[in-house]
Amino acid sequence: MGSISTAGEAVARIAYLSSDVVVSVQPSLASDSEYSSCLHALGKDKGESLVAKAQPEVTPVRQNADPLLSVFQSVRAGKLTSVTATSSILVKSIPHLYKLAQYPVVIHVSVQPTGFPDFSDITSIRQCGFTFLQSETLQQSQDIALTAHALAIKTGKGVIHFFDSGAIAMSKHISHEDKDLVKRVLDLDAAAAIQHTKSEEKTLYADDGRTATLSVARSQATATKGAPAAPITSPPTPGPDRLSTRASSSGSSHRESSTASGQSVSSATTVESLASKPVSSDDIYRFATQIWASIKEATGRSYDAFEYTGPANAEAAIFLFGADTAIFAGEIDTADESEAYTKAGVITARLYRPWLGASLAPQLPQTIRKIAVLEQVRRKTTKWGPLLMDLLMSLKSSGGASPTVVGYQLGYISDKTVQQALRGVFQNLLSESPVQNLQIGNLEGPSADEKPAKLQQPALENAYMKVLDQVFGDRLHIANQLHSENTGISNEISSSPEYGFGSLLARKEHRLRFVDEVRTASKSKDFVTNAPLEWLSKWAIDAENGDKANSLAPEVISRLSTDGSSAAGKLLSSKQLFFRESPWLIGSDAWAYDLGNSGVHHVLASGENINMLIVDSTPYSERAAADAARRKKDIGLYAMNFGNAYVSSVAVYSSYTQVLEAMIEADKFDGPSVVLAYLPYEKENDTPLTVLQETKKAVDLGYWPLYRWDPRGDEKGEPNFQLDSERIKKELEEFLRRDNYMSQVMKRHPEFSANLSGSYGTEVRQLQKRKAKDAYGKLLDGLAGDPMTVLFASDNGNAENLAKRLANRGKARGLKTMCIAMDDYPLEDFANEQNIVMITSTAGQGEFPQNGRTFWEAVRDSTDLDLATVNFAVFALGDSHYWPRKEDKIYYNKPGKDLHTRLITLGGTALTDCGLGDDQDPDAYQTGYAEWEPMLWQALGVDKVEGLPDEPPPITNEDIKIASNFLRGTIEEGLQDTSTGAIAASDQQLTKFHGTYMQDDRDLRDERKAQGLEPAYSFMIRCRLPGGVATPSQWLQMDAISTNLGNETMKLTTRQTFQFHGVVKGKLKPAMQAINKALMTTIAACGDINRNVMCSSLPQHSQYHSEVHAVSKRISDHLLPSTTAYHEIWLEDDETKEKRKVAGDAIVDHEPLYGPTYLPRKFKITIAIPPHNDTDVYAHDVGLIAIKGADGHLEGFNVLAGGGMGVTHNNKKTYPRTGSMFGYVPVDKAHLACEKIMLVQRDNGDRKNRKHARLKYTIDDMGVDVFRGTVEELLGFKFEEPKAFQFESNIDTFGWQKDENELNHFTFFIENGRIEDTADFPMKTGLIEIAKFCRDNGNNKAEFRLTGNQHLILSNVASDVLPQVKDLMQKYKLDATNFSGLRLSSSACVAFPTCGLAMAESERYLPELITKLEGTIEEAGLRQDSIVMRMTGCPNGCARPWLAEVAFVGKAYGAYNMYLGGGYHGNRLNKLYRSSIKEDEILDIMKPLIKQYAQERQQGERFGDFVIRAGYIKETTHGTNFHENTAEVESDEE
Repeated sequence: MGSISTAGEAVARIAYLSSDVVVSVQPSLASDSEYSSCLHALGKDKGESLVAKAQPEVTPVRQNADPLLSVFQSVRAGKLTSVTATSSILVKSIPHLYKLAQYPVVIHVSVQPTGFPDFSDITSIRQCGFTFLQSETLQQSQDIALTAHALAIKTGKGVIHFFDSGAIAMSKHISHEDKDLVKRVLDLDAAAAIQHTKSEEKTLYADDGRTATLSVARSQATATKGAPAAPITSPPTPGPDRLSTRASSSGSSHRESSTASGQSVSSATTVESLASKPVSSDDIYRFATQIWASIKEATGRSYDAFEYTGPANAEAAIFLFGADTAIFAGEIDTADESEAYTKAGVITARLYRPWLGASLAPQLPQTIRKIAVLEQVRRKTTKWGPLLMDLLMSLKSSGGASPTVVGYQLGYISDKTVQQALRGVFQNLLSESPVQNLQIGNLEGPSADEKPAKLQQPALENAYMKVLDQVFGDRLHIANQLHSENTGISNEISSSPEYGFGSLLARKEHRLRFVDEVRTASKSKDFVTNAPLEWLSKWAIDAENGDKANSLAPEVISRLSTDGSSAAGKLLSSKQLFFRESPWLIGSDAWAYDLGNSGVHHVLASGENINMLIVDSTPYSERAAADAARRKKDIGLYAMNFGNAYVSSVAVYSSYTQVLEAMIEADKFDGPSVVLAYLPYEKENDTPLTVLQETKKAVDLGYWPLYRWDPRGDEKGEPNFQLDSERIKKELEEFLRRDNYMSQVMKRHPEFSANLSGSYGTEVRQLQKRKAKDAYGKLLDGLAGDPMTVLFASDNGNAENLAKRLANRGKARGLKTMCIAMDDYPLEDFANEQNIVMITSTAGQGEFPQNGRTFWEAVRDSTDLDLATVNFAVFALGDSHYWPRKEDKIYYNKPGKDLHTRLITLGGTALTDCGLGDDQDPDAYQTGYAEWEPMLWQALGVDKVEGLPDEPPPITNEDIKIASNFLRGTIEEGLQDTSTGAIAASDQQLTKFHGTYMQDDRDLRDERKAQGLEPAYSFMIRCRLPGGVATPSQWLQMDAISTNLGNETMKLTTRQTFQFHGVVKGKLKPAMQAINKALMTTIAACGDINRNVMCSSLPQHSQYHSEVHAVSKRISDHLLPSTTAYHEIWLEDDETKEKRKVAGDAIVDHEPLYGPTYLPRKFKITIAIPPHNDTDVYAHDVGLIAIKGADGHLEGFNVLAGGGMGVTHNNKKTYPRTGSMFGYVPVDKAHLACEKIMLVQRDNGDRKNRKHARLKYTIDDMGVDVFRGTVEELLGFKFEEPKAFQFESNIDTFGWQKDENELNHFTFFIENGRIEDTADFPMKTGLIEIAKFCRDNGNNKAEFRLTGNQHLILSNVASDVLPQVKDLMQKYKLDATNFSGLRLSSSACVAFPTCGLAMAESERYLPELITKLEGTIEEAGLRQDSIVMRMTGCPNGCARPWLAEVAFVGKAYGAYNMYLGGGYHGNRLNKLYRSSIKEDEILDIMKPLIKQYAQERQQGERFGDFVIRAGYIKETTHGTNFHENTAEVESDEE
């Protein structure tokens, strides 16, 4: 029988005998590992495997090519697979380990680096589910290797066997293994059963629930879980292959399991059915002891989970992990009696995982009082060593008095330093107060001459290195070059793309600092001569211009070299930085596999000017034999789809010239560059002829096409793609066809550009869905791990944002993710999905959101959709209180629940229970989501992924504002982008400050989606019009804008201004300029800023109104933002590029009032003139009540603060509020009072939670008195006591009125503020004619006043032209005012089709509802009676519904919350009466209520007062009790 001299050989022989497949992981294919030479020799001798009954398959894999990927294919085919490797592959392979732990895979690893191994490679993965076994001697490596294979077969679980092949005890020769013993120990019947079982699992990273199980009698399966076998005590025995000359003392203890004999624990003879149970730690230990008993019986060598050697009465012991145990044991054996450690025991772990702590205490003498834990684990991320923590927990749980445990960090120890080390250990251990975590030995490891050989670059790859040197010479900088000096960094790390990328970024910063130093030096007088100064100045000017800088660099260096000054010497010390280097990262096709691809992604995603040369060595002849599970990516396609990178595919053995061209082009390209270099070889020492032959085949057949791709080629008048070989492979051809087709269509038909080049989030019709998903799928096929498709259905963006975040997190965990809207997904692919996750919000009455309805209907109605192979998960977003009535509770998260149930019915496998996000939870839907997402990762098998990147915090409005450079953002660039009708999301927030919102026509969404078009994006523009006063000329100009640039209608808003809809992006700037020409502006009409200042229209008292209106304009002007961004973006003349400002003050580019972040939220100011509260003075942040003096002129204002209407449905932390009375200020101080209130809000408002950011919450948080006092401090005076006033109405007075100056005023009824022409009512045309007439007649006194109730007053009409005006009004039916009081008192917001927040109709529905109530109004005799009714499509309160006597607030399409009890004068909030009612219920409630009011009301009693007195509703006394005592109690019942 032959002998074995190395651990690698001992392990390789056992692996060969015990496996069907051995994956031999090697540094390179040309160099052997410590196992591979033995495996090769066994294969050459045609040796057979004992389990395969044939020659096992040995698969060599490079260690940097994601080696464990090669295990999946064989192990799932039922082949017993083992891996021989170094520990360096383990941490990188964590995503695979968790999966492979449930298969009978054995991984043998020698811990690296040899001579001073770092056992953190082992401890870092200790929780991955594998069983871990450790051997410390050559004999142990043979026995424990056999144990590992036998244990894997018996348990069905993976086993990692680790050892230090450089330990002294590994040097003793041992005999070859006894094949008969190997046969006896291996359970060949169990092995055969495994070989006949094939796994259906196909994913790489997602966990499909596979768990290693055992078949046991059903009675045992139901027994108490984890009940340990009762230990028995046997006579002490020698330790296994003792590491020193000393045998165990006679008093040492040893523990054996009662099941060690392998006999059945039951003698029952009855036949019982079998059941499966997961493999437990006790099962693993039971099988291990059976195996070790067999080995002991044959050899006399005994093993256990923990092993103790030493005196039976030892008081101290050392627990070694990772150390060379033989060195320590030898020193203890031979120590003088005077040494403190002479009678110490030694403890080692044989079975490291599972950690069987309960079995440790019985092994140790009861006399032990102190234990030193010596761990050779570097790069610790915690204060305490992992073994120390394990031991402490074990001893603590064992009960009784535990020994004192002291941890040490163990460095390099040799036989020369072990004595000193032990003295230090025991001196500390035996002291009264031992110090934890002392460092023992040399943590830097052995000296240089003791270190192992370095990694070597394959000689064949020198061909490309020579080209780089030839082209770039001294300019060449390879950031990840092997053997470069990187202090403390291993070659393995420093050669990685991640390290190289980081070093290049650091080098870039270094050069920037150097350039600054040169510029400083060029202006100094530190040189001996003046010669360097001129050349340094020239160089500094062109430092970033590569060609010029490089041409000047030699002259600069020459001048500095002859100067001799210290300043010159300092610059010369970094003289290489005078050249613009050509930065390169060099890699192999290992970067194309899952676990090596992240560095490539980082470079591409960064956009940095970095070049990558990636050498692909897979021969064309071996392409078909490649393991499909290895999922090698096409980095070229990957980079091309990024769209920002230069990409070339070259082959030096096919076209040398093309290689030169590609490298030069890559260097010149400003951005990431990828040069894919083909160099096919089986082994690194293949001959050039072999490489040439393989290259010719690959290029000629199109397997390796030669091409160059420059995404900016068309900018230079050159083609983006240049093919340098005759054939290209299919995937590349399809990419080019797709890209070229899109480009040609856009060039030929520019009008289609926006739709064809839109993002994948845009709606596409069925054919486009198919093509787009296929193209995306082909890209993803080579990108990452197991697939996870994420579909969303979302109305307000929450579900979409959640889905995108989930997809990104999945990608970070190694999954191949795709995220699209449900309706964008081709349903025919559903049955072929592996893992699909669906996230949906709840719309309407338990309905799917608009972009998921088609998908749901297809799934719901399908009769042939088979999802038997599909894993799915569903998360639903909803509000458990949204539907308060018990019968409506079924609508809570109904879409998600229905979808989950339907998919199960269709045969799908649920990865998790249906997740339910509830807006009523503390963190809204995030509470439920936080519980659901980890379950999904666990089900997919990616829950244990380490090193996940930190997610950036979500970008808030505050972030957008502060980064906007005073509201500029990238608005101007977005306006110039003709590829889409939209602008960037951040710019959508900023344009609000400029007075415009991006919207889309929701009526057209589905139709445009069917046509493959993006949404019909357009913009709403809102003017800033203080007091709502416009001249006839301005009216005509506004009308022209709506006709020529908008949707041919105008909206008069509830805040007294013009609003335009349907302005497409290309007309947005002309519209802004047209508004400016009309001497108006849109700045600050929206956004977190003081908006349009309102003022009562008051047609009866023209002089008094003019005085009050002047104050509104003063406040508006005083609080205007100062940024010049508005003028730069919108008013710049495109022809002359000169800024023009027709009206306004000097341009100042800072914000003295607002600062760079402006206000926390919108800020609104209004002025009311008693007795009319037509501006809802209580509803705004600041309300000014005009006080008339005794002389009939304006004297001052009562000041209200803290009003606000915005609410979120069912979020009781949000509420409407009426303003609090602060007191009185004189007229000349009104604008200052508004300013100081705004400043206190600016500094104290909530900038973290926009739902809590309005002034009303700030005042309630601070307290009214405190807030008012703060304002008074800023003012320098106190508010006076409020003056007496009285409101009689908050509606408009329609028809003709005459003022004190004998001028005439007519209030038009403009229903809901919409100015438009219809076949029945040419309102828009009539108003144009009236405006023209008034402009040309009446001494230019006439004006248009917009009211806060969305109506229009024609003011200051002279009596001499009154007949002509009346004639025009009659002609166009504008004189009609004979409407019911209910209709005249109504108001509605825009809602559908343009408002993105609308949940229900409003402007288009309220007139219909009123019509259906007017019959009852007539019957009740209330036609002339005013009842304030308002409707909004959402709870944001644009039409101020919370102050109405009766209000309907949209909750879902066709469903509204009904509120009653608001004050007729606008001074009292209403309260919820019914929730989520539709038209039938509205009419059933309103009709009897109207009749009762007519019959039972008291004299002068208003409708809002009546419903409170009659008990329909409780009075709301303050916003904080708005949600209390509602008429309909919200139930939590399902």
